[in-house]
Amino acid sequence: MKKIFLYLSAFVPLYVLVTIKILIDIIFSNLSFNFLNTFTIISFTILVILGGFGANIAIKHENTPKTNIKVLSATNITEKYFLGYFSLFVLFALSFELEKVSMFVVFIIVILLIGIVYVKNDLFYINPFLNILGYNFYDMTFINFERNNIKERGKFLYKGHIDDYQKNYIAYLSHENFSMLDKSEENISK
Repeated sequence: MKKIFLYLSAFVPLYVLVTIKILIDIIFSNLSFNFLNTFTIISFTILVILGGFGANIAIKHENTPKTNIKVLSATNITEKYFLGYFSLFVLFALSFELEKVSMFVVFIIVILLIGIVYVKNDLFYINPFLNILGYNFYDMTFINFERNNIKERGKFLYKGHIDDYQKNYIAYLSHENFSMLDKSEENISK
């Protein structure tokens, strides 16, 4: 279920764009308040709330133990995928006429197909909403001080940019999808 909520969070900007487009069209009398438009607005509002809940789940790490690590190398993988994914939003928001039942059904099918691929392949690092909130995904090599200083690799979500390596961080290592990274007290005081 966590994966589905996280997937929904990836599309929060799309849901907002489409809802704004429909509302503007209704305000300027290009569309009417019919059942489908009302249903779309209500559905996307619910999806924005569920997506916000999914993003909140992704960035919370209450049940994950804290581990001290030293970052050896970190590659920001967010930027590799962000623009391609964001162009999908523009395609949907501008070209799909969701006031037509056929286009709405095609839209839902496309979202479901993307969701299957997204969840099945753990593509959680492709999440424009988390990036808009200031988070970046990193593919990292690090030393885990809690496991006899062994060198490990993993995907991490971090608020901000990691520019300076060889620093200690607090990690919330998870075996699901990705882990969270936080500044250590040592790095905060500098």
